[in-house]
Amino acid sequence: MPADRSAPGADKQAAQRRSSTPPTSPGCDLDVVLQPLSRPELSDIRIANELTIGRTESPFAAYAHDVVKLLSRQHARIYCREGGVYLADLASRNGTTVNRARVWQTPCKLGDGDEICLGGQLSYRVKINPRPRSDGSQAPGERSSSHGSPVADRSQFAKQAVVLRESVNPSAQPASALPPGDDNTRFVDSPTSFLKLFSNAAEPKSEASSGSSVVLAADAKPPAMRQRERLMSLLREFASLDANDGRDRWRRNGWKAAAIVALFGVFALTAYFWNAPERNLKQAIAHGEYAHAATLADRLLQKHPDDILLKAQATDATLKATVPAWLAKMRSHDFGGANAVLAAMSGPGARDVELQPLKGELEWVGELERLVSNRGGPEAPIRIYSDEDGIERVVGRWNDDTSEHQRALAIIAAHVSEFGEWYGEALTHVRRLQSESAVYLPVIQRVKANIDTELQRDSPEALEVMLAETADKYPALGGLDDVRQELARYLEIRQEALSRKSGRLFALLRTARFVTPPFQQSFRGLIETGQLPSAELRQQYDAATKAWESGDSSETFTELQPLTTGPWGSEAAAELERRRGVAARFAAIDSARATKDVDQLLAFVESLDAGEDVYFARAAATDLKLQRASVMTRAQDSMSRARMLWQEYRNNGVIDAAQRVENSISAGFRTRARLLAGARESAQRGLMIYSQIDMEAAAQWSTIRSDIESEASRQRRGLIELGNVLAPELLRAKLALIGEGAP
Repeated sequence: MPADRSAPGADKQAAQRRSSTPPTSPGCDLDVVLQPLSRPELSDIRIANELTIGRTESPFAAYAHDVVKLLSRQHARIYCREGGVYLADLASRNGTTVNRARVWQTPCKLGDGDEICLGGQLSYRVKINPRPRSDGSQAPGERSSSHGSPVADRSQFAKQAVVLRESVNPSAQPASALPPGDDNTRFVDSPTSFLKLFSNAAEPKSEASSGSSVVLAADAKPPAMRQRERLMSLLREFASLDANDGRDRWRRNGWKAAAIVALFGVFALTAYFWNAPERNLKQAIAHGEYAHAATLADRLLQKHPDDILLKAQATDATLKATVPAWLAKMRSHDFGGANAVLAAMSGPGARDVELQPLKGELEWVGELERLVSNRGGPEAPIRIYSDEDGIERVVGRWNDDTSEHQRALAIIAAHVSEFGEWYGEALTHVRRLQSESAVYLPVIQRVKANIDTELQRDSPEALEVMLAETADKYPALGGLDDVRQELARYLEIRQEALSRKSGRLFALLRTARFVTPPFQQSFRGLIETGQLPSAELRQQYDAATKAWESGDSSETFTELQPLTTGPWGSEAAAELERRRGVAARFAAIDSARATKDVDQLLAFVESLDAGEDVYFARAAATDLKLQRASVMTRAQDSMSRARMLWQEYRNNGVIDAAQRVENSISAGFRTRARLLAGARESAQRGLMIYSQIDMEAAAQWSTIRSDIESEASRQRRGLIELGNVLAPELLRAKLALIGEGAP
């Protein structure tokens, strides 16, 4: 069939028209339109090459709030590539579906007529049509309208052949300079004749078979793929040289064959090194070297930050490299090491936006597990002044956006199966904390508020009853025993500070340690206001006390004497006088040891302070053991009297609420209070004597002593509760009758 002989300038004009048209990226020869389904009032969206969907992106930013609120800031992306249209979710909050199937970050190919749904409610119909080109040709894959015309096919093939020939043989006459009657075009139907055409331009022309026609479509493939196909084409052309052409033909075309081999080598090396990063990334993922794969992916993303497939690979490799190491640290309760693993988890540029929510989710799970571990396990009680802040923070973050937490956890589990098997336990912990916090956090807040209020009022005695009632009503609330112990210590120090007994006060201050914040603050306030001695004064007093504990009376007096003229001078002087009296009585007993006066020895022991006069108490105990029989008789007499008074108190009826609330001290209250106080005093004296010589003998009296002390404490609490009802003088008098100090 004759060739298409067009005008000599036609090809040149067509080339000029093509050069004036901007090149398009692969895959943009399709016309993509999104037609609204759920909201018909919205306009169609036409996609030229790529569309980012989000509430801040055009055209969605101009929509009403009820539409925009369904979308994330960056929700999804639709783009054209390699002759197809793809959709990828950008870690959106409410998700994206295609034909009711959920789409994740891995791109999904769209087809004409597919239905996509954004945010669960905003849906569109996808329409895909080939886009006509400006030069009249058709898009790749479109059926040519001239396919039935061999002349048009051959003309197109001839133009491509001339261009390729000129690139191989620059000395050949260009297509535009050929005579009008002879365009030097040959039509070929096999690789062998095609290679011959370029290897020997002087040979006579041959007619192409009448039934052959070739259509060369524009290459819409990536450069790397096009290079590989060109290499394979050249290789096939080179292999088509057969022995039938003869030895002379090989000799004439040897240099051309060598040029083809060299060109093939250059192309092969270029393709090898050009694709090396992608090849190394695939190999690292295939071999499970995820840390190395993440590093390679980061480097590639720095060159191609918008490559969605590469982002997905990088995120997957980073999670698989990080999460297993993080899980190992968590299982061993190495929470610091787990945080260090997460600190190294990051990515460049846009990928960091995808990784940060997942990293934050792992940090939240780590904080949850640390909280459960520090409590002593999920079954351990919530401790006041210890656990409530962490529980409120962890549970609050979960409640703020539960669906976002679940989505992030599901994404991590989809990438790392180990995490999916493990994080169910973490969800069990957070649900238990939700239940416990609903009950105990309000109670803890109320108790803490009451403690702060009463301490500010300087009425800490009122806290004893409140804490006791809370402990009875909420036995699973932990830490209340520690708070009650600190309250008792604070009350004792405060009472000694009011009585200005420096010896006992300084002894208490030496061991005073408060960990509960309100008691710490109130304790510092007592020091700052001068109600308690300063730290410097306590240090000087401690030096004198150490000498006193070692039995060096002279050194003690020397250290205490300077303190009698400064702050707390009168109290220091009183303590100095007391210690001089103790030393004098001890010297008198030591000189009269031969008389074996047991009553004098016991009176001396009773006058000693158990916390301050340790040295003298030990020395007196040695003398008491020498007179064991007489001392045991005195101890038994004291305990017998305590039992008798206690029994009489119970038989006559204990002090009831009506007697406590009386506006005066009735005869009944006075009698019963004296019985209780006498029983308590005798029990204390008897056990003190027993403790000097025989602790085992004292054990038989521990029950009665405990009963007496419990009743005395109950009566004291009952009177303190009436602090707002009884006059202060009357309250102090009633407390003194039962043997307790004033509040």
